[in-house]
Amino acid sequence: MLMLLMAFAILAEAQTFRSPNKKIQLSIDTNSAKTTQLKIDYVGKDKQRQHVLDVSALGITQKGVNPSPEQAWRFSKLLKRRSVKEDYTMLTGKRSHCTNRANEYDCLFTTAEGKDARIILRLYNDGVALRYLLPNELASKMGDELTTISIPDGTPRWMQEYDMGYERFYPRTTAFDTSHNHFGFPVLFQHGEQLWSLMTEADIQHGQAASALRTTQTASGTDYRVAPFLKEGESFGEASPWRIIAIGSLSDIVETTLVTDVCPPSTLSSTDWIEPGCVSWVYWAYNRGSKDYQIVKRYIDMAATLHLPYVLIDWEWDVMTNGGTIDDALRYAKERNVKVLLWYNSSTAWTTNGAGGPLYRLNAPENREKEFAWLESLGVAGVKIDFFSGDTRETMDYCIDLLESAAKHHLLVNFHGATIPRGWQRTYPNFMSAEAVYGAEWYNNAPILTRRAAAHNATLPFTRNVIGPMDYTPCTFSDSQHPHITSYAHELALTVLFESGLQHLADRPESYLAQPEAVQQFFTQLPSAWDDTRLLLGNPGEKVVIQRQKGKRYYVAGINGLDEAQTIPLSLSQLPRGQYRMQFFTDSGNTQQPWAITEETINTSDPTPHIHCQPRGGFVGVLEKIR
Repeated sequence: MLMLLMAFAILAEAQTFRSPNKKIQLSIDTNSAKTTQLKIDYVGKDKQRQHVLDVSALGITQKGVNPSPEQAWRFSKLLKRRSVKEDYTMLTGKRSHCTNRANEYDCLFTTAEGKDARIILRLYNDGVALRYLLPNELASKMGDELTTISIPDGTPRWMQEYDMGYERFYPRTTAFDTSHNHFGFPVLFQHGEQLWSLMTEADIQHGQAASALRTTQTASGTDYRVAPFLKEGESFGEASPWRIIAIGSLSDIVETTLVTDVCPPSTLSSTDWIEPGCVSWVYWAYNRGSKDYQIVKRYIDMAATLHLPYVLIDWEWDVMTNGGTIDDALRYAKERNVKVLLWYNSSTAWTTNGAGGPLYRLNAPENREKEFAWLESLGVAGVKIDFFSGDTRETMDYCIDLLESAAKHHLLVNFHGATIPRGWQRTYPNFMSAEAVYGAEWYNNAPILTRRAAAHNATLPFTRNVIGPMDYTPCTFSDSQHPHITSYAHELALTVLFESGLQHLADRPESYLAQPEAVQQFFTQLPSAWDDTRLLLGNPGEKVVIQRQKGKRYYVAGINGLDEAQTIPLSLSQLPRGQYRMQFFTDSGNTQQPWAITEETINTSDPTPHIHCQPRGGFVGVLEKIR
């Protein structure tokens, strides 16, 4: 009898898994239909358990079989449990020292055809990750993925209609979207006043495609099924990418490092040459400005004046005219101690009808090696590669090949017109940023950003930028082809709120150099990689305040996403206790003299100051501890 009771206890434990801090609990429920459902609960500060969401189906279908609940896998037994304990360092991102702590469960499942297969479940203190381990016979005959999360109507959600370049808004909805059934990662859900989740994927390797979500309306809400961009006959191989659901408070979501936690570490023998930094960027103001040598010189001069480490020479540098060539521009930059980044067309998506060059220099491995070796010999610091062809296996392989080849030649990489980050920034630390965002570049293209930018900017820290570097190209004081109506301080705050290993400053040189000396000095000292990041307060689309640390300096930045004024508290509770000297940038409310810049001494024990933030306004505080 005792042995029988012990066996039942082991079985029960095998079907209920917990995070190291026991706040996240995952229960495996095998229902009467012989399919498996994962129920995820969360225990908050009040010690009350709250349901987060259901993973209503798991599994991989065989080729030629339509995805349906009947094809879902059934849980058989727990094979092994282990603790994941790892510390690692990031050269870019929201945190330099990361801790990878999880309880991992290796589970045996039975496929619809009665075959054995495995799923690895990891429970972190701030989320859940899972990946499929496929036997060879299933991997070779893979059809669709069945991973499905079920969200009831009434649940607020922020998600982006799928777009090959991930350049769309994240509107708030609360029910099935009748106009769209295809959404890109990440997706954000609010399950209660203090409980949130965000779903994405990570660790895409050679031979694998990326995924998005396909939706189906149900009686009570919406099913979101992971749908890889695999073609007929393709598969993941023996292991899928990780499917990740970050869970917790909104600060847990913003601060999570789950995307890099599940990825392999870098194998580079040396990373001393990898240096994040700010970049002067020509495209925003002049659209095709890199063709003009005289304009390029002005951006090199701007970088030198503001002591920015980099200048990006954008498309059409290969046909540069007006008094100089790319060789002259490289020489001019070197004389001014400014490192050069060069633009390339990936030559996979847009190659005709006015596509910019250089074209077709990176596609073939031998051409790519020759080109990158040439750049290394010239002292070029990195490349921006643009116009990729979606999330297919071919595109993922191409991106990885580019990163690996660039690393051999000590080149930083920034992907534009490309997919979202999925953890490559850890495995390939020369991967500095990716666009994959409706960024400031769109002030060139259409008037749509003008009215919606403030709310959009206040949504991105909770959605797109959670998962990795985001090359929004922020901080524009003048206007491009279409005007912006966010304030100067709002724009300045974006350089802190938006994390990117290469932070491109998009405005005209004369616009930056016309700002007060304190603002210019801000750019000179601005980091683009951080030791720590903390969300102080916020709500998607309404407002956000984030604190970042670099060495002994702290930056606290906030923006108002609304068209009406807000009073926003400037909390100092996350700072180490003590006294600080703070330089504070905010809006004056005077269009003729838009800045209000002050310096003061503050104590963490002082009452919390409140900032009157004008419509679409913002603020930045730069703090250094003095005792």
